[in-house]
Amino acid sequence: MGEPGFFVTGDRAGGRSWCLRRVGMSAGWLLLEDGREVTVGRGFGVTYQLVSKICPLMISRNHCVLKQNPEGQWTIMDNKSLNGVWLNRARLEPLRVYSIHQGDYIQLGVPLENKENAEYEYEVTEEDWETIYPCLSPKNDQMIEKNKELRTKRKFSLDQLGGPGAEGPSNLKSKINKVSCESSQSVKSQGKGEVASTPSENLDPKLTALEPSKNTGAPIYPGFPIVTEVHHEQKASNSSASQRSLQMFKVTMSRILRLKIQMQEKHEAVMNVKKQTQKGNSKKIVRMEQELQDLQSQLCAEQAQQQARVEQLEKTFQEEEQHLQGLEIAQGEEDLKQQLAQALQEHWALMEELNRSKKDFEAIIQAKNKELEQTKEEKEKVQAQKEEVLSHMNDVLENELQCIICSEYFIEAVTLNCAHSFCSYCINEWMKRKIECPICRKDIESKTYSLVLDNCINKMVNNLSSEVKERRIVLIRERKAKRLF
Repeated sequence: MGEPGFFVTGDRAGGRSWCLRRVGMSAGWLLLEDGREVTVGRGFGVTYQLVSKICPLMISRNHCVLKQNPEGQWTIMDNKSLNGVWLNRARLEPLRVYSIHQGDYIQLGVPLENKENAEYEYEVTEEDWETIYPCLSPKNDQMIEKNKELRTKRKFSLDQLGGPGAEGPSNLKSKINKVSCESSQSVKSQGKGEVASTPSENLDPKLTALEPSKNTGAPIYPGFPIVTEVHHEQKASNSSASQRSLQMFKVTMSRILRLKIQMQEKHEAVMNVKKQTQKGNSKKIVRMEQELQDLQSQLCAEQAQQQARVEQLEKTFQEEEQHLQGLEIAQGEEDLKQQLAQALQEHWALMEELNRSKKDFEAIIQAKNKELEQTKEEKEKVQAQKEEVLSHMNDVLENELQCIICSEYFIEAVTLNCAHSFCSYCINEWMKRKIECPICRKDIESKTYSLVLDNCINKMVNNLSSEVKERRIVLIRERKAKRLF
């Protein structure tokens, strides 16, 4: 979660803002600022950097982009990510813009094995700024600035001891010498009867500010370097010695404070005695002044010893910082190697899966080819049978269903009393010359129209070639025309 200074602005405070609320968490929310493009990924040039601790390559370097269209509606686009962007459980097509609305569900990446949900799941929402602000995730550039500040705080600086300008540890020694000289001059002036206005005037104002903090349980001394806790596990062993030195430093500062307090009490006692008895009790005053000088010398010795420890501690921290920087570089190279190795393993696993899929598809294609060949053979058999049936039907038509007079298929077939059949038109023309059967020469006594025979011939002709159909139609029209005349 970011610090308050990262996001508070006068225009936004008290209003409502759009954000991506991380599902099931009160931290890591992503703010959607009006008029600004928001990029999400694991790279360094994005707005919000998401680095998965479980699977570092789950989020791509530039995973997705969120921005407003000309109408002010927020949209999302998958920027060719490896594991995809999901909107309401449906995967988005890369480089295609989709509109998002309040309550929509956004998922970055896919769930790992044995897990139902992905690591990064968000819900689009519009909330009050007071509700969003404590849960916001810091931006990438702000995290970089914060890391720089943390590295700067590891270096020792005695800015508070040196006033407005920055001063090094050497100035602390001059401050201590100044305290020693001014205190001794104060004691001498007191022996001559010159009373100072307040005991703390002879002390350096920066040293008088050395007192434990009331809010925290541990003592905090302004003007001395603040030690930042090292978060990396490999750095803990290297900083243990510095922590011990810092603890000794704090104990010594407590002793200095106690001595300072004792010296002030003695100083006040001397001042009170001098006020009460200006002329008497000179021995007591001398004795108390001597005790005050002893406390002052003891304080100077402690401060000199502390100065040496501060210089040693600063040197140790500088060496450790250089060592930690080297470790960070080495660790970064090692992490990069691990990521490359993992990416290579995923690539080979994908290639193996593609090869297996290729073999499966080849087997399916071969099976389909066999089925097609079998179907083709069966079709050829059916076609041969059909041709055979048609040939047989043509033979039947030519031999049994043709009129002996016109040598054409029967048209309006007529059956005589002798059971021979002819075309109605043909037999009528024949009977104009002779009234006997053209085949058996029996007298024609009756004619019977055979509708069944006509229907059978028509159906069989429909399965023949178009030339035969057209010839039959022409003959029917010609005979009807002749019958009319």
